[in-house]
Amino acid sequence: MRTLHRSVVVKRELSQKAKLSIYRSIFVTTLTYGHELWVMTERTRSRVQAAGISFLCRVAGLSLRDRVRSSAIQEELGVEPLLLRVGRSQMRWLGHLVGMPPGCLPGEVFRACLSGRRPPGRPRTHWRDFVSRLVWECLGIPPDELEEVAGEREVWASLLRLLPPRPDPG
Repeated sequence: MRTLHRSVVVKRELSQKAKLSIYRSIFVTTLTYGHELWVMTERTRSRVQAAGISFLCRVAGLSLRDRVRSSAIQEELGVEPLLLRVGRSQMRWLGHLVGMPPGCLPGEVFRACLSGRRPPGRPRTHWRDFVSRLVWECLGIPPDELEEVAGEREVWASLLRLLPPRPDPG
């Protein structure tokens, strides 16, 4: 990322449009690799958001001293918030998992119920529980109805389209 910053963001020869193209094609894909399976803790959320905004601030020619809101920078540059992208992809992956036929390994792992002793302390949040809460917050679908709704492909796709739209690429 440091090399990307040195070779792209600080170069005045590159236009803002070229920098945004590099942001979308390299920075976002690298930063969010494997994000469909993340359990987003507050620490992870703030780190992902800070990394994305930091890059966009430099692309826009702003610094922290300018005190411009993150949402204003994203809106000005026509960029989707990274956390929205991650949430949308996680819900899309949930739809794939629920719709998998019996015998497919990812679907079987998703449906598995583990048994045995847990280590002492607060249990870690499972991906299934995290995504259930995310769907409840974004779409208002209760966790006990989640698999039934996500199993219907057309209904699930139409519900995901209700999420805030992606901005047009610059």
